[in-house]
Amino acid sequence: MDVGPGSTQSPTALSVPAARGAARRRLRMAAAAVVLLAVLGGAGVWIHRQVTTVFVDDARIAADMVTLASRLPGWVTEIRVIAGDTGRVGEVLLRIDSREAELALAEVDARLAGLVARHAELEARLAMVDRQTGTQEDAQRARLEAARSQLPAAEAERVFAEGEFARAVQLMGTGSGTRQRHEQTRALLETATHRVAAVAAEIRNVEAQLANAGAAREELTVLRRQLDAIEPLQRELAAQHERIRLEIRDRTIAMPFDGVVDRVFVDAGEYVTPGQRLLMVHDPARVRVEANVKETEIRYFRPGAPVRLRVDAYPGRRFDGVVERVGGAATSEFALLPSPNPSGNFTKITQRLPLRIALAPGVADGLLRPGMMVEVEAPARE
Repeated sequence: MDVGPGSTQSPTALSVPAARGAARRRLRMAAAAVVLLAVLGGAGVWIHRQVTTVFVDDARIAADMVTLASRLPGWVTEIRVIAGDTGRVGEVLLRIDSREAELALAEVDARLAGLVARHAELEARLAMVDRQTGTQEDAQRARLEAARSQLPAAEAERVFAEGEFARAVQLMGTGSGTRQRHEQTRALLETATHRVAAVAAEIRNVEAQLANAGAAREELTVLRRQLDAIEPLQRELAAQHERIRLEIRDRTIAMPFDGVVDRVFVDAGEYVTPGQRLLMVHDPARVRVEANVKETEIRYFRPGAPVRLRVDAYPGRRFDGVVERVGGAATSEFALLPSPNPSGNFTKITQRLPLRIALAPGVADGLLRPGMMVEVEAPARE
């Protein structure tokens, strides 16, 4: 039905736009209320964290940076790693020329082999002389005993011959004896006397030969002294051998632990001197956090207290740590230019104490590198 110019709209047609506008206003107010509540909640959480948590932004990842150096001079012949490489314990990183040491080792080995041969020769000669002189001495002792055993019989024969000769002389004086008997007994006496002299001479001769055999055995003492003189030389050469082997080993620079090569300071062909740094390495499994905490907040960081760590390199990740040690003096005490304030002008500045935080094994997963910036969070509970 058409409506004429003089007609008016119905109340129902006018209420529809008004209802829609009211609904939009209520929706905007609800959204504003939700946003306001979210902002208030976030602000409340932030204020709560600021009140109940202590934040330390002066912290870094640290590790024991080990500088490998050479104990001996020489030319660098080989470098097997570059910065960033990982290595296992005992893996060769760098070699220094060891040709001269190897030649010296060969010389010492030759001298040592000569001494070993000389020692064996002296021992063989000692055994031979011992057997020879021992046999000679035993033979001369046997001869001496035999000669000495003959002396009483010879003496008895001489005494008997003297008696017979005396009786023959007596009989000759009385005229009862014969000259033949006299000559026979005198001959027996001379024979017995010569035999006694011969046995005595034999005894003296055997004693002299026994003395010579004993003197020959003195060569054993000389040989033993020569053996004793060789032993210190062998020990000296053995010590030189071990020292040169140690030099050869020290010319090979190996990884002291499972770690990462941070820097290489030399190139192949360079001449290095004793103590010159060659490489720098660290163990990524033993990184830690070192922080400088305000003296007004150090009470919240007692040894054993748990802390949370945020690393700038990994903003979405948190790491857990434990306070391991608190420094015994403020960092200002170790300044190169101390400030004793002799003028009397004093400005009080909050000092900082060093803090060491340990990470659980395997927490870092090799992600944390020495020098990275860290933020430390600890509950504000005393």
